[in-house]
Amino acid sequence: MGGHCATVIALDPIRLTGYLPETEVERVEIGAPAGARLTASGREVMGQVTFLSRSADATTRTFKVEISVPNPDLAIREGQTAAIAIEAEGVLAHFLPQSALTLNDEGTLGVRLVGAEGLTEFAPVAVLRDQVDGIWLSGLPEEADVIVIGQEYVIAGVPVIASFDSPAEATQ
Repeated sequence: MGGHCATVIALDPIRLTGYLPETEVERVEIGAPAGARLTASGREVMGQVTFLSRSADATTRTFKVEISVPNPDLAIREGQTAAIAIEAEGVLAHFLPQSALTLNDEGTLGVRLVGAEGLTEFAPVAVLRDQVDGIWLSGLPEEADVIVIGQEYVIAGVPVIASFDSPAEATQ
């Protein structure tokens, strides 16, 4: 007596739900364009941000975000997983192999550069986005000679003789 007899779900538009880290929440706005790739099928869909939580989850310190996506053919089912990307104001970024990352003696994440007069330097970076084939980083000057092979064998101030390969040569 008094139990549920049915559940009604509305699938058009469908609401995709995700969680933003506190370091990224200030970059997202209601109405921002957003896209998602459905994990199982690889299908890509577009929508917009319709909700952004004002308070963080007490345990994870993340903020709930919802994206509304048209689903007129009801092809997206409730409960499917997706990778969501939300459009935000751009920043200068460099795309490097993940293996180029290193830590300095203080534990700061960064990369080693060939600086003035061929001396190595450490440059702290922030990870913007990682992908299977590399990582997007901010914090570097517009042009930077990043050491991608042997960076763990040098410290700041060591003279090096750099050799430069094109991206195609480096992967062979």
